Amino acid sequence: MQAQSGDSFYFTFFLLLIMKNLDEIAERIQARLDEKDTVREIAIKSSRAIIRLSGSVVHSVHKKEKVDEAMGEAMDEAQRLRSLLEDHPDIWNSGLVEDALQELAEAAIIIAIANSDDLPTPEELGVPMTSYLLGLADAIGELRRFCLEALREGRMEVAINNLEMMEEMFQVLMRFDYPDALVSIRRKQDIARSLLEKTRGEVAVAVNSKRLGDKLTALYEKL
Repeated sequence: MQAQSGDSFYFTFFLLLIMKNLDEIAERIQARLDEKDTVREIAIKSSRAIIRLSGSVVHSVHKKEKVDEAMGEAMDEAQRLRSLLEDHPDIWNSGLVEDALQELAEAAIIIAIANSDDLPTPEELGVPMTSYLLGLADAIGELRRFCLEALREGRMEVAINNLEMMEEMFQVLMRFDYPDALVSIRRKQDIARSLLEKTRGEVAVAVNSKRLGDKLTALYEKL
């Protein structure tokens, strides 16, 4: 009976040690997850701000408005987000943040095109290369808008130049034949192809119509 009592005592003592150790482990895990949850909530708000600012930049470019202030705010927000997530690469590489950074890349690319500047690099923007590539794909759609705007205004040469730029960017985009696990670009490639085909047809119709109109005008002037 005494042996059993001793065994029971040591078992209880050992159990208490285990529980103390387990509690310490659980508290560390909980503290880390609490921190990550807080960081994630901040990252969500920051990503939404970047998306909103980047969208505003693209909209302003089409309206030929100043974009320096909004683009500066978007870049500053991205820098703060990058600093916040230095110890949380899983959140930085999540779809949540990637969507925001590709919007930022698209806005910067569109500004460069509108200003006839060299395209910014991923390193200059501080965004992952995959986010930059996805932003480049989306920029093809904005080039289509430039093209259609030029057609409506009768600026055929500008429309043709934008179409040629779309084609060049599409050819670059199609070089990236990788599985979705590396970069989810296939769907954007398909969309870009469709947009390019539509734009090519619309420009061709507009150019032919203008040529016909010019011939009719010249013929009329000879009469």
